[in-house]
Amino acid sequence: MSLTFQEASERVDRFISQFKEGYFPPLLNLARMTEEVGEIARVISHQNGKKPKAGEEVGDLEMELADLMFVMICMANGQGLDLERGFNKMMDKVENRDKERWTKKE
Repeated sequence: MSLTFQEASERVDRFISQFKEGYFPPLLNLARMTEEVGEIARVISHQNGKKPKAGEEVGDLEMELADLMFVMICMANGQGLDLERGFNKMMDKVENRDKERWTKKE
């Protein structure tokens, strides 16, 4: 199933909007984002040589990245931001700034 930024934002909003508490404040979302990045680091570490602790699973990188994306969308929605617009601006920046930075494939 393909999903646009807008559709993902709307789906998250439908979920969050059913609760009185609504979106977490920015600092709590930042803490949640930091936690998710740590979980991503743990999975990558386990996949690249570090043995998990006894009883700890290697983890699911796809799921951890999706968890981070959910928190990012929550943060953007809570702040009234448009991730698609932001992503397009960021890609314009790197596509221009970094277009000669690395060796192009033949």
